Amino acid sequence: MTSDRGDTYERIAAAIAFMRQHRRQQPDLKAIAQHVYLSEHHFQRLFTQWAGISPKRFSQYLTVEYAKSKIAELPNLLELTTEVGLSSPGRLHDLFVKLEAMSPGEFKAGGAGLQIRYGIHDTPFGHCLIATTARGICNLYFLDPATDPSPEAILAAAWPQAELVGDRPTTATICQQLFQPATPERQPLVLHVKGTNFQIQVWRALLHIPFGNLTTYQKLAQAIGRPTAARAIGNAVGANPVSYLIPCHRVIRGSGALGGYRWGLERKTAILGWEASHNANRESERA
Repeated sequence: MTSDRGDTYERIAAAIAFMRQHRRQQPDLKAIAQHVYLSEHHFQRLFTQWAGISPKRFSQYLTVEYAKSKIAELPNLLELTTEVGLSSPGRLHDLFVKLEAMSPGEFKAGGAGLQIRYGIHDTPFGHCLIATTARGICNLYFLDPATDPSPEAILAAAWPQAELVGDRPTTATICQQLFQPATPERQPLVLHVKGTNFQIQVWRALLHIPFGNLTTYQKLAQAIGRPTAARAIGNAVGANPVSYLIPCHRVIRGSGALGGYRWGLERKTAILGWEASHNANRESERA
Protein backbone atom coordinates (compact mmCIF):
# COMPACT_ATOMS: atom_id res chain seq x y z
CA MET A 1 0.00 0.00 0.00
CA THR A 2 1.41 3.38 -0.98
CA SER A 3 0.82 6.27 1.39
CA ASP A 4 0.97 9.23 -1.01
CA ARG A 5 -2.79 9.81 -1.08
CA GLY A 6 -3.09 9.14 2.63
CA ASP A 7 -0.36 11.69 3.40
CA THR A 8 -1.98 14.19 1.03
CA TYR A 9 -5.30 13.78 2.78
CA GLU A 10 -3.76 14.47 6.19
CA ARG A 11 -2.50 17.84 4.93
CA ILE A 12 -5.76 18.60 3.15
CA ALA A 13 -7.79 17.74 6.25
CA ALA A 14 -5.62 20.00 8.40
CA ALA A 15 -6.05 22.83 5.89
CA ILE A 16 -9.83 22.39 5.74
CA ALA A 17 -10.09 22.32 9.53
CA PHE A 18 -8.10 25.58 9.65
CA MET A 19 -10.32 27.16 6.98
CA ARG A 20 -13.46 26.18 8.89
CA GLN A 21 -12.12 27.34 12.24
CA HIS A 22 -11.17 30.75 10.81
CA ARG A 23 -13.90 31.11 8.19
CA ARG A 24 -15.02 34.49 9.53
CA GLN A 25 -11.52 35.86 9.07
CA GLN A 26 -11.30 34.27 5.60
CA PRO A 27 -7.59 33.34 5.80
CA ASP A 28 -5.61 33.86 2.63
CA LEU A 29 -3.57 31.27 0.78
CA LYS A 30 -0.37 32.19 2.61
CA ALA A 31 -1.91 31.67 6.05
CA ILE A 32 -3.42 28.30 5.13
CA ALA A 33 -0.20 27.09 3.50
CA GLN A 34 1.84 28.12 6.55
CA HIS A 35 -0.53 26.19 8.79
CA VAL A 36 0.25 22.95 6.95
CA TYR A 37 3.98 23.76 6.57
CA LEU A 38 3.99 24.14 2.79
CA SER A 39 4.90 26.92 0.40
CA GLU A 40 1.99 28.78 -1.18
CA HIS A 41 2.78 27.32 -4.61
CA HIS A 42 3.09 23.75 -3.34
CA PHE A 43 -0.08 23.96 -1.28
CA GLN A 44 -2.11 25.52 -4.10
CA ARG A 45 -0.98 22.77 -6.49
CA LEU A 46 -1.60 19.97 -3.96
CA PHE A 47 -5.05 21.24 -3.02
CA THR A 48 -6.14 21.82 -6.61
CA GLN A 49 -5.03 18.32 -7.59
CA TRP A 50 -7.14 16.91 -4.76
CA ALA A 51 -10.27 19.07 -5.06
CA GLY A 52 -10.22 20.10 -8.70
CA ILE A 53 -10.56 23.75 -7.64
CA SER A 54 -8.57 26.31 -5.68
CA PRO A 55 -8.73 26.59 -1.87
CA LYS A 56 -10.48 29.96 -2.24
CA ARG A 57 -13.27 28.49 -4.37
CA PHE A 58 -13.48 25.44 -2.12
CA SER A 59 -14.09 27.62 0.94
CA GLN A 60 -17.54 28.61 -0.38
CA TYR A 61 -18.66 25.02 0.17
CA LEU A 62 -17.82 25.19 3.88
CA THR A 63 -20.45 27.78 4.81
CA VAL A 64 -23.76 27.21 6.56
CA GLU A 65 -25.40 29.30 3.85
CA TYR A 66 -24.20 26.92 1.16
CA ALA A 67 -25.40 23.90 3.15
CA LYS A 68 -28.84 25.44 3.56
CA SER A 69 -29.06 26.18 -0.15
CA LYS A 70 -28.33 22.54 -0.97
CA ILE A 71 -30.97 21.34 1.48
CA ALA A 72 -33.54 23.59 -0.19
CA GLU A 73 -32.40 22.54 -3.66
CA LEU A 74 -32.96 18.81 -3.17
CA PRO A 75 -36.45 17.71 -4.23
CA ASN A 76 -38.67 15.72 -1.94
CA LEU A 77 -36.53 12.76 -0.88
CA LEU A 78 -39.64 10.57 -0.85
CA GLU A 79 -39.99 11.19 -4.58
CA LEU A 80 -36.34 10.32 -5.16
CA THR A 81 -36.74 7.00 -3.36
CA THR A 82 -39.30 5.94 -5.96
CA GLU A 83 -36.98 6.56 -8.90
CA VAL A 84 -35.56 3.61 -10.78
CA GLY A 85 -31.99 3.89 -12.02
CA LEU A 86 -30.36 7.15 -13.03
CA SER A 87 -33.25 8.93 -14.66
CA SER A 88 -31.88 12.46 -14.97
CA PRO A 89 -28.67 14.02 -16.34
CA GLY A 90 -27.91 15.46 -12.92
CA ARG A 91 -27.41 11.98 -11.52
CA LEU A 92 -25.13 10.56 -14.18
CA HIS A 93 -22.12 10.64 -11.89
CA ASP A 94 -23.85 8.79 -9.05
CA LEU A 95 -22.45 5.35 -8.41
CA PHE A 96 -24.68 2.39 -9.19
CA VAL A 97 -25.15 0.75 -5.79
CA LYS A 98 -27.45 -2.13 -4.89
CA LEU A 99 -28.06 -3.06 -1.28
CA GLU A 100 -28.73 -6.66 -0.28
CA ALA A 101 -29.68 -7.26 3.33
CA MET A 102 -28.74 -10.41 5.20
CA SER A 103 -31.55 -12.60 6.42
CA PRO A 104 -32.45 -12.55 10.14
CA GLY A 105 -30.74 -15.91 10.51
CA GLU A 106 -27.54 -14.65 8.92
CA PHE A 107 -27.74 -11.52 11.08
CA LYS A 108 -27.87 -13.57 14.27
CA ALA A 109 -25.15 -15.99 13.16
CA GLY A 110 -22.42 -13.36 13.48
CA GLY A 111 -20.85 -14.29 10.17
CA ALA A 112 -20.81 -18.05 10.69
CA GLY A 113 -20.19 -19.72 7.34
CA LEU A 114 -19.01 -16.47 5.74
CA GLN A 115 -15.58 -15.85 4.30
CA ILE A 116 -14.75 -12.15 4.40
CA ARG A 117 -11.88 -10.83 2.29
CA TYR A 118 -10.40 -7.48 3.24
CA GLY A 119 -7.71 -4.95 2.47
CA ILE A 120 -6.57 -1.44 3.41
CA HIS A 121 -6.29 1.22 0.72
CA ASP A 122 -5.48 4.88 0.25
CA THR A 123 -8.35 7.11 -0.84
CA PRO A 124 -8.85 10.86 -1.29
CA PHE A 125 -10.10 10.83 2.31
CA GLY A 126 -7.35 8.83 3.98
CA HIS A 127 -6.91 5.13 4.62
CA CYS A 128 -9.94 2.85 4.40
CA LEU A 129 -10.69 -0.77 5.21
CA ILE A 130 -12.77 -2.55 2.58
CA ALA A 131 -14.29 -5.95 3.34
CA THR A 132 -16.40 -8.12 1.07
CA THR A 133 -18.26 -11.41 1.15
CA ALA A 134 -18.93 -13.51 -1.94
CA ARG A 135 -22.19 -11.58 -2.32
CA GLY A 136 -21.00 -8.01 -1.92
CA ILE A 137 -19.25 -5.33 0.11
CA CYS A 138 -20.02 -5.72 3.80
CA ASN A 139 -17.85 -3.00 5.33
CA LEU A 140 -16.06 0.16 4.30
CA TYR A 141 -14.48 1.99 7.22
CA PHE A 142 -12.22 5.03 7.11
CA LEU A 143 -9.27 4.51 9.43
CA ASP A 144 -7.06 6.56 11.70
CA PRO A 145 -3.99 4.32 11.95
CA ALA A 146 -2.79 6.14 15.06
CA THR A 147 -5.87 5.35 17.15
CA ASP A 148 -7.98 2.65 15.51
CA PRO A 149 -7.68 -1.07 16.33
CA SER A 150 -6.20 -3.40 13.76
CA PRO A 151 -8.34 -4.25 10.72
CA GLU A 152 -8.67 -7.80 12.00
CA ALA A 153 -9.95 -6.58 15.37
CA ILE A 154 -12.47 -4.24 13.71
CA LEU A 155 -13.85 -7.00 11.51
CA ALA A 156 -13.80 -9.62 14.27
CA ALA A 157 -15.97 -7.34 16.40
CA ALA A 158 -18.52 -7.05 13.60
CA TRP A 159 -18.26 -10.65 12.38
CA PRO A 160 -17.06 -12.82 15.30
CA GLN A 161 -17.81 -16.12 13.56
CA ALA A 162 -16.58 -15.28 10.05
CA GLU A 163 -13.39 -16.47 8.38
CA LEU A 164 -11.23 -13.39 7.72
CA VAL A 165 -8.86 -13.47 4.76
CA GLY A 166 -6.50 -10.64 3.83
CA ASP A 167 -6.90 -10.16 0.08
CA ARG A 168 -5.84 -6.70 -1.02
CA PRO A 169 -5.93 -7.44 -4.78
CA THR A 170 -9.65 -8.26 -4.56
CA THR A 171 -10.54 -5.17 -2.55
CA ALA A 172 -8.27 -2.97 -4.70
CA THR A 173 -10.58 -3.62 -7.64
CA ILE A 174 -13.46 -2.26 -5.57
CA CYS A 175 -11.48 0.73 -4.34
CA GLN A 176 -10.61 1.76 -7.90
CA GLN A 177 -14.33 2.24 -8.66
CA LEU A 178 -15.28 4.24 -5.59
CA PHE A 179 -14.15 7.75 -6.45
CA GLN A 180 -14.62 7.79 -10.21
CA PRO A 181 -17.70 9.04 -12.09
CA ALA A 182 -20.19 6.30 -12.87
CA THR A 183 -20.85 5.32 -16.46
CA PRO A 184 -23.97 3.59 -17.80
CA GLU A 185 -22.02 0.48 -18.74
CA ARG A 186 -20.45 0.02 -15.31
CA GLN A 187 -21.72 -2.90 -13.29
CA PRO A 188 -23.37 -1.92 -10.00
CA LEU A 189 -21.52 -2.21 -6.74
CA VAL A 190 -23.41 -4.67 -4.56
CA LEU A 191 -23.53 -4.25 -0.79
CA HIS A 192 -24.14 -7.23 1.49
CA VAL A 193 -24.93 -5.76 4.89
CA LYS A 194 -26.47 -6.77 8.18
CA GLY A 195 -28.82 -4.54 10.13
CA THR A 196 -32.25 -4.30 11.67
CA ASN A 197 -35.21 -3.78 9.36
CA PHE A 198 -35.31 -0.12 10.40
CA GLN A 199 -31.60 0.38 9.72
CA ILE A 200 -31.88 -1.25 6.31
CA GLN A 201 -34.81 1.03 5.48
CA VAL A 202 -32.78 4.11 6.41
CA TRP A 203 -29.71 2.94 4.49
CA ARG A 204 -31.78 2.29 1.37
CA ALA A 205 -33.17 5.82 1.59
CA LEU A 206 -29.64 7.23 1.89
CA LEU A 207 -28.75 5.67 -1.46
CA HIS A 208 -31.19 8.05 -3.15
CA ILE A 209 -29.45 11.26 -2.06
CA PRO A 210 -27.66 12.40 -5.23
CA PHE A 211 -23.94 13.11 -5.41
CA GLY A 212 -23.26 16.70 -4.33
CA ASN A 213 -26.61 17.12 -2.57
CA LEU A 214 -27.62 17.28 1.07
CA THR A 215 -30.67 16.41 3.13
CA THR A 216 -31.61 16.59 6.80
CA TYR A 217 -32.40 13.99 9.43
CA GLN A 218 -35.99 15.28 9.47
CA LYS A 219 -36.42 14.97 5.71
CA LEU A 220 -34.96 11.48 5.85
CA ALA A 221 -37.45 10.55 8.57
CA GLN A 222 -40.30 11.85 6.43
CA ALA A 223 -39.04 9.94 3.40
CA ILE A 224 -39.37 6.59 5.15
CA GLY A 225 -42.73 7.44 6.69
CA ARG A 226 -41.41 8.00 10.22
CA PRO A 227 -41.63 11.80 10.61
CA THR A 228 -41.29 11.73 14.40
CA ALA A 229 -38.29 9.38 14.44
CA ALA A 230 -35.49 11.84 13.66
CA ARG A 231 -33.42 10.70 16.66
CA ALA A 232 -33.74 7.03 15.71
CA ILE A 233 -32.86 8.02 12.15
CA GLY A 234 -29.69 9.64 13.44
CA ASN A 235 -28.73 6.44 15.26
CA ALA A 236 -29.32 4.35 12.13
CA VAL A 237 -27.29 6.78 10.03
CA GLY A 238 -24.47 6.57 12.56
CA ALA A 239 -24.52 2.76 12.41
CA ASN A 240 -23.86 2.71 8.65
CA PRO A 241 -21.32 -0.09 8.00
CA VAL A 242 -20.36 1.03 4.47
CA SER A 243 -19.09 4.60 4.51
CA TYR A 244 -19.20 6.72 1.37
CA LEU A 245 -21.15 4.16 -0.69
CA ILE A 246 -24.09 4.48 1.70
CA PRO A 247 -23.76 8.27 1.78
CA CYS A 248 -24.55 9.08 5.40
CA HIS A 249 -22.19 12.06 5.04
CA ARG A 250 -24.90 13.81 2.96
CA VAL A 251 -27.22 14.10 5.99
CA ILE A 252 -26.87 17.27 8.07
CA ARG A 253 -28.97 19.26 10.52
CA GLY A 254 -31.75 21.55 9.38
CA SER A 255 -29.77 24.53 10.70
CA GLY A 256 -27.03 23.84 8.17
CA ALA A 257 -24.66 22.50 10.85
CA LEU A 258 -22.96 19.27 9.84
CA GLY A 259 -24.12 17.18 12.78
CA GLY A 260 -22.10 14.10 13.64
CA TYR A 261 -20.10 11.65 11.58
CA ARG A 262 -18.78 8.29 12.64
CA TRP A 263 -15.44 8.92 10.93
CA GLY A 264 -14.92 12.49 12.12
CA LEU A 265 -16.30 15.91 11.22
CA GLU A 266 -13.10 16.90 9.42
CA ARG A 267 -13.54 13.95 7.09
CA LYS A 268 -17.25 14.71 6.60
CA THR A 269 -16.35 18.30 5.71
CA ALA A 270 -13.68 17.11 3.27
CA ILE A 271 -16.01 14.63 1.55
CA LEU A 272 -18.85 17.13 1.18
CA GLY A 273 -16.54 19.84 -0.16
CA TRP A 274 -14.87 17.38 -2.54
CA GLU A 275 -18.24 16.21 -3.86
CA ALA A 276 -19.51 19.78 -4.23
CA SER A 277 -16.43 20.90 -6.16
CA HIS A 278 -16.44 17.86 -8.45
CA ASN A 279 -20.17 18.27 -9.00
CA ALA A 280 -19.67 21.91 -10.00
CA ASN A 281 -16.85 20.99 -12.36
CA ARG A 282 -18.92 18.31 -14.08
CA GLU A 283 -21.91 20.62 -14.46
CA SER A 284 -19.72 23.29 -16.05
CA GLU A 285 -18.32 20.68 -18.46
CA ARG A 286 -21.86 19.73 -19.53
CA ALA A 287 -22.91 23.38 -19.99
